[in-house]
Amino acid sequence: MRIAILGSGFIARFYATSLHAQRRKDYILTVYSRDIENAKRFADDYQLAHFTNDIDEAINHPDVDVVLISLPNDLHEMAVAKCADAKKHVLCTKPLGRTAAEAKRMLDMVEKAGIFGGYLEDLCYTPKFLKSVSAIQQGSIGRILWTKSREAHPGPHSDWFWNKDKSGGGAIIDLGCHCIEIGRNFIGKQVKPIEVMCWADTQVHPIEAEDHAIGLVKYANGAMSQFEVSWTFRGGMDLRDEVMGTEGSIWLNNFLRTGFEIFSTGKGDNYVAEKAEISKGWLFPVGDEAHELGYPNMFTDMFTAIEEGRDALETFYDGYVVNAIIDAAYLSAKTKKWEPVILEDWRGEEIVDKKQELVSFDENYFLIKEELMPNEDLKRILKHKATGEVIQKIFKIEQFK
Repeated sequence: MRIAILGSGFIARFYATSLHAQRRKDYILTVYSRDIENAKRFADDYQLAHFTNDIDEAINHPDVDVVLISLPNDLHEMAVAKCADAKKHVLCTKPLGRTAAEAKRMLDMVEKAGIFGGYLEDLCYTPKFLKSVSAIQQGSIGRILWTKSREAHPGPHSDWFWNKDKSGGGAIIDLGCHCIEIGRNFIGKQVKPIEVMCWADTQVHPIEAEDHAIGLVKYANGAMSQFEVSWTFRGGMDLRDEVMGTEGSIWLNNFLRTGFEIFSTGKGDNYVAEKAEISKGWLFPVGDEAHELGYPNMFTDMFTAIEEGRDALETFYDGYVVNAIIDAAYLSAKTKKWEPVILEDWRGEEIVDKKQELVSFDENYFLIKEELMPNEDLKRILKHKATGEVIQKIFKIEQFK
């Protein structure tokens, strides 16, 4: 795939590094930036054939197969519209829109134009995440009851993030989009999100948007997904996920504590990791940052999907659903109530069986819990099927030897 990348900032450089770091057939042909000097510097750094400050020139370049949008949030819709007009496949960074309405317009554009719309949710492509989803789909931890995803750091890199009108919000729109889609994948994207309860506040920074928030998303099958997001966390970037099922659990630490530690007196001036605040003392770098954040797997899926004529794992429709959940979160933060997720276009399951799975111990009792005690007694908590009486029975380990 020959790519036109729109934008030359932080995320564009992550994308370019991922695409050009390995020997692969997909490469960036041209870069667009509103600042021609930034475009030239980007082209020089990545040895691109073309650069421009004319967005139409970049999108309509005759050799371009796909357009990669890495622009501020308020420019996504404009860029997608131009890609749709040019009939060019488009990949868009997260969040897809500032609101669900904006995201839905972009979804409609790509579907009407008959082009590919890929949603670049990189954290749903990390090696640990993909392995976790595979384990869940194979039934390794049973039915999913609860998930938690946390992303916290000292705040974003560019000025537009801090402008509520341009970004669409604060930490929720910036980081919550990651956490919400992670939870959807763990629970099952076919399961409908029903309502959201959210707390949000501006605790540290002199901005109009929230810099800290916690939310709960309730799903139709009874599962609950929790997100924690913050621009007030000090000490680097904290990316953690948890999943609890009826038969097991998963715990992921994706970035801040990964088993790689360096101590430095501060000599030298080396980059440590994204959002790292210091370069001396005990440091926690990441071996291959782009890979650990999912970028290579993400682009491989996107370009392969285009070639095979299928959907990617993350699509514009997913971006739309995430924006709808975020809309409900913002409303809940204002009303202090559970607020419904408004989805005018729902493509998953309408009704999911919420029936509790009861484990039968024998013809008379359900098994509530079984535990081996310190004295090697095997204790079983049982509930009578007819009367509801709860009892416990003690078994000696010798009985089973």
